[in-house]
Amino acid sequence: MGDNDRGIAFLGISPVRAEASDRAEMVNVVLFGETFEILEQQAKWSRIRLHHDLYEGWIDNLQYQGLSNEEFSRIQSSNRHICSETVQLLQAEDAAKSTLIPQGSLLPLFDGKTTVIGDQIFKFEGEQTTGTGSREALVHTAFSYLNAPYMWGGRTPFGVDCSGFTQMVYRQYGASIPRDASQQAKLGETLSFLEECLPGDLAFFDNTEGAITHVGIVLEDGKIIHASGRVRVDGLDQSGIYNSELGRHTHKLRVLKRMIL
Repeated sequence: MGDNDRGIAFLGISPVRAEASDRAEMVNVVLFGETFEILEQQAKWSRIRLHHDLYEGWIDNLQYQGLSNEEFSRIQSSNRHICSETVQLLQAEDAAKSTLIPQGSLLPLFDGKTTVIGDQIFKFEGEQTTGTGSREALVHTAFSYLNAPYMWGGRTPFGVDCSGFTQMVYRQYGASIPRDASQQAKLGETLSFLEECLPGDLAFFDNTEGAITHVGIVLEDGKIIHASGRVRVDGLDQSGIYNSELGRHTHKLRVLKRMIL
């Protein structure tokens, strides 16, 4: 692999498009500090594959910078730190390069005070985690996204889709899971009954064709937190998600999965 085949996002949120056009569907976002392979480069756009979940799409060339093999190796071999505040300002020596980053962003080469991308050093004074590893903390993180608006392709408290929500909550727990609900559903231990579930397990839901199209995080007392219109808490039973505001089931339960101990 060449020295110009990798990139890193230096902005808080960069849209990833289905095609090389500003008008194309946004299928994902890249967060600050996330790295990726550059599969194809055009004058304005690059097709990328994210390292953490292998998701592909097109990103504006002005919204990332290249990574040398040495820089990439340093990042990969360092401890992974994650921003755990809703939003935080990264302060650069040159104020014009300071940037806001959302919850779930990575902090490359974080030393307790600063994070580094290329030759740019940013001061970080917010809350961060390396993965807490407790179900209680995972549920607490899930509730920190409460009322985030649903946004197709989103992965932040300012806009999130159902699988982006579960992926980012699990990241802050310390677990890496794929981007899409159908991919996530292929992992983990299958549970037969809701009574077996522990808070933090995942529930998956299918459409009339039998395709898995939705996911949420199981809570105690027959509840689930999920992104549907917004991140919200609804009832969960063997039939699926029950929305008390609408007075009906909105999602049909397909499978329950345990991804973590």
